[in-house]
Amino acid sequence: MSRAYRILLSGYYGAGNIGDESILTVVVENLRARLSGVEITVLSQSPEATAAKHAVRSVNRRSPAVIGEVRRCDLLISGGGSLLQDVTSRRSILYYLAVMWLAFFFRKEVFIYSQGIGPIVSKRNRRLTAWTLRRAAGIVVRDEASAELLSEIGVNREKVIVTADPVLRIRKAELAAGRAILEGEGFDVNGPGPAVGFAVRERRTTGDFADELCLSIRRLRDEAGARVLLIPFHHAEDLPVIEELERRLAGEVLALKRKYLTDEMLSIIGNMDLLVGVRLHALIYAAVMGVPMIAVSYDPKIHSFMHSLGMKAMSAVEDFKSEYFMEEFEKTFRDSDAVRRNIGERLALLIEKLDTNEEMIGALMARKRGGAAPPPGGHPCTTDL
Repeated sequence: MSRAYRILLSGYYGAGNIGDESILTVVVENLRARLSGVEITVLSQSPEATAAKHAVRSVNRRSPAVIGEVRRCDLLISGGGSLLQDVTSRRSILYYLAVMWLAFFFRKEVFIYSQGIGPIVSKRNRRLTAWTLRRAAGIVVRDEASAELLSEIGVNREKVIVTADPVLRIRKAELAAGRAILEGEGFDVNGPGPAVGFAVRERRTTGDFADELCLSIRRLRDEAGARVLLIPFHHAEDLPVIEELERRLAGEVLALKRKYLTDEMLSIIGNMDLLVGVRLHALIYAAVMGVPMIAVSYDPKIHSFMHSLGMKAMSAVEDFKSEYFMEEFEKTFRDSDAVRRNIGERLALLIEKLDTNEEMIGALMARKRGGAAPPPGGHPCTTDL
C-alpha cells in the first residue's frame, strides 16, 4: 500500500482573521472530500489551535521546522487569500515566496490555490513573483484582475486558470444560532425596520470615512428605522474603529465585541436584511447566506468579487459619502428579492469553477504516484530575474 500523499498548506492561518480561517476550513474539507489518501500539514501562527480545529498536522509558520515540513511534503499549496501583495506589508510577500523557493530547492511541486494576486507595487517583488510563479506546477486565481496582473508581470496567461474565492464553497449556516447570539448580545432581532450589518475595515478611528459612516448610520435609523449592528471581521484590526463608532453613536448601534466561530458569524450575517461590507469575506459570507450587500472598496479585490456577482462596489473608502450611500441603500433594499436571486444564480456558477483546484491537484498526485519526477526548480537568484 502506497503512503499518503503529503500536502503542505502555506497561508495566513492561525492569526485570528476569520476570512483566512474560513479559507483554511474550505480548502481542508475539499481536499479530503475530493482526493483520497492525502495527509495535510498546515503552516500556522497558532499551530496547536489549527491542529485541534482541523484535525491536521500543524507547525509554526515562523519556525525552522518549516524547512523540514517542506522537505517531507509532496506538494506545497500556497493560498488562498491575498498572500502575494505588498500594499499592507512589503515583507509578507517575501515570506510566502521564500516558502515556495524552499519547495523548489527540495524539488517539490508548488500549486497556487484560488489566490488573489496583488497589488504588487515594488518592481523587485513583481520580478520575484513572476520568476516564482513561472515555475509553479499549477496556478489558479480567484479573479480576472489577478490573472491580468500575472500576465502584466511576465507569467504566461495560458498557464493561469480563473475560478473564484474558495470561501464561496463554505456550507450555509442555520439561522437559529445567529439569532440566539444576537438576542444574547441585546440586538432587537424581531424589531421593526431592516437589520443592517456593517463589517468595517479602517485603521484610522477618525477622519472623513468614520464621519461619513456616522452620518449614514444616523440617516439609516432616522429615515429607514434601521437596527444597526457593527461586526468586527478581523477582530484585532477592526475593533478599534468599531468601538469608536459605537462611542460616537451611543445608544444608536450595537457593536459585537466577542470573537465568533465561522458558523456563528455566517449565521449572524444571515440574520441581517442587508450587509454593508468593507471586508471581502464579510461580503462573501453575505453572498453565501443570500443577504443583499453594499460593498465599499479599499482594494481591487472588492471590485473583482462584486463584478463576479454582476454587481458593483458603491464606492472606494476615500469616496464614501452619506448621500450616495442612502441612494444605494434605498435601491438595494427595494430590489432585495431580485438581488438575492441574482446572487444565488451567480454563486452556483462560481462554486462549480472551484472544482478545478482539486482536479489539477489530483492530476499532480497521479503523476507523482506514477513515478514522474517534478520539474527542476532552480534558484531565485538566477539571471532571468
